[in-house]
Amino acid sequence: MKKKRIWPVSVFLFLLISLFLLSFLPAQQKNPKETLGQWAIHDLNRPLPPVVIPGPPLPPAQPPSDAVILFDGKNLFNWVEAKGQPARWKVEGDYMEVVPKTGNIQTKHGFGSCQLHIEWMTPLPKGEGQDRGNSGVFLMGLYEVQVLDSYENKTYADGMAGAIYGQYPPLVNACRKPGEWQTYDIIFYAPKFDQEGKLLEPARMTVFHNGILIHHNAELTGPTAHKARPPYKAHADKLPLMLQDHNHPVRFRNIWLRELD
Repeated sequence: MKKKRIWPVSVFLFLLISLFLLSFLPAQQKNPKETLGQWAIHDLNRPLPPVVIPGPPLPPAQPPSDAVILFDGKNLFNWVEAKGQPARWKVEGDYMEVVPKTGNIQTKHGFGSCQLHIEWMTPLPKGEGQDRGNSGVFLMGLYEVQVLDSYENKTYADGMAGAIYGQYPPLVNACRKPGEWQTYDIIFYAPKFDQEGKLLEPARMTVFHNGILIHHNAELTGPTAHKARPPYKAHADKLPLMLQDHNHPVRFRNIWLRELD
C-alpha cells in the first residue's frame, strides 16, 4: 500500500501568503476596445497621455521607389474638392495650405489598405482647444487621424493630435511646437465586408507621430463622426484619401503612400 504524503505546515503557509500577496497585484490591463465603452465620446475626464519630446524636425523624407506620390510640392493635380471641382487650397514653396472655407480636398483616386506618409504644420498659436491648428487626415475619407496643435494646448483626449478621432487618444503626446514640421506614418488596413454587407474584419491602424509609436494595431469601432461612434456600413474596397478644411491654415507637404494588398 502506497504511503500517503503529508505536506509540512510551512508549505501551506507559503501558499496562503502567496495568494494574499497576489490579491494586491493590479488586474491585467484590458484591450483598448474593451475599455472604450467606459469613456463617453470626447469625455473630459479621460486621462491625457504623457508628453514625449520628439527629435528635431528633419528635411522631407524621400519616398520609396514603389510609392504613389500624392503631393510633391508642385501642384494639386492629384486632388479635387468633394464634388469633383479643382482643389482651391494654396500651393507655395513645397507645401499646400488650407484656404479656410474652401472645403475638404480628396485624392482623385481611391485607396484601401496602405502605408501613408504625410507631413504637416500648424500655424502660430491662435485660439485654444479644438480651435487651434485643426485639420484631419481621413483614410478612405472615413477614418480620421486628428491634426491639431496639441503643444501645451489641452483638449479632450480622443480629439488631440494623433488621436483616432472620437475613439482612441494617442499613447503619448508627441507634438512639436506650432510652426515646426511634423510627420505621420500610418499603416492602415481597410475593413472587410461580405457580399451582404456584413462586417468581416474591422479597420486597423498603426500610427507613428514624429517617429514615435502612438497607436499599435488599433481596432477601429467604425467610421469617424462628430460626437458619435457610428457602426460600420459596407463601402467600396478603395476610396479617396481626404484632408480636412477646419478653417485653420494648416500646411501639408510630402504626401505619399504604398498600397498594401
